[in-house]
Amino acid sequence: MALVPGVAALPLVLLMAPATGHGSQLLAFPQATLEEERAIESASHRVMLSAIREVGNEVRAEQSVRLAVRGSGRLYLLEPGASRDSARRWYLEQLQARNASILFHCEGRECGRSNVWANQVFDQATLYGRDADQDYLVAGFEDDDGQRWLTVIYTITRGNQREYLWLEQLELSDGALVPGLNGAGGRVTGPLIVPWQGDISVRLDWSVEIRRQIKDKAQDPDSRIVIAGFSALGPDDTIEQALERSQKAAETMSDLLDRSGVSRSRHMIRNIGPLVRIESPGRPPNRIEILIVAPPEGGRSDE
Repeated sequence: MALVPGVAALPLVLLMAPATGHGSQLLAFPQATLEEERAIESASHRVMLSAIREVGNEVRAEQSVRLAVRGSGRLYLLEPGASRDSARRWYLEQLQARNASILFHCEGRECGRSNVWANQVFDQATLYGRDADQDYLVAGFEDDDGQRWLTVIYTITRGNQREYLWLEQLELSDGALVPGLNGAGGRVTGPLIVPWQGDISVRLDWSVEIRRQIKDKAQDPDSRIVIAGFSALGPDDTIEQALERSQKAAETMSDLLDRSGVSRSRHMIRNIGPLVRIESPGRPPNRIEILIVAPPEGGRSDE
């Protein structure tokens, strides 16, 4: 199963995301020990959607939401030899398989002070570590039963070099409004991320899981497949050269989908190149993003 760049060197067990079904609960990272589990049930649970700072004894964030949720928070100690990056990728693979949306992500000092995250946000003093060695991510998805979930992941390296991960899995109440999660009535699937490599010839790293999702979601012959090509702007590149590469990658993706049974007549290719920058894990600069858009109720799409 091909994954995002950088995971090829991980042990095989780390590459084995769940192959059948996509329930609400993510599988625990196998190279970690559960140190504490806490039930979370609140009518006003605060989830940060931006970096934080402390003013007096109050936590400030440019964007946050208070939501009625129930779920759990779990504190994991990573085993020696494992890394925060490998643990984060383990969960990102599962989130991508659930068609999750990344709502916010930060790394290092841009997140704010680690002691504020540990003591004020999560109430977990164990998570206090070095400001430069932390990251935070919030993602949202809808499970097979239509229930919406938020996943919160925070990792930190402490001064003693131990690495910890805090995981919240939160079931949202009906009607909860979350910026970036309330989409077009369930008509849009994606983006599905397919990294690509190469210059003269393009190699697409699309996984079996992404192929399965496309096959399942694109069964309606009136659905449209949007293929957006992105590329890095190298130090010696012109914008035109970068755009040429991303166009070629998008067309290669279209060719593969057509040969796999998803007709080219349903494709919409959009060449983005380096013109839009999205800072998010799991989104390498050279990538294809695929959206599957179901037709409107009562009629087909005539785009």
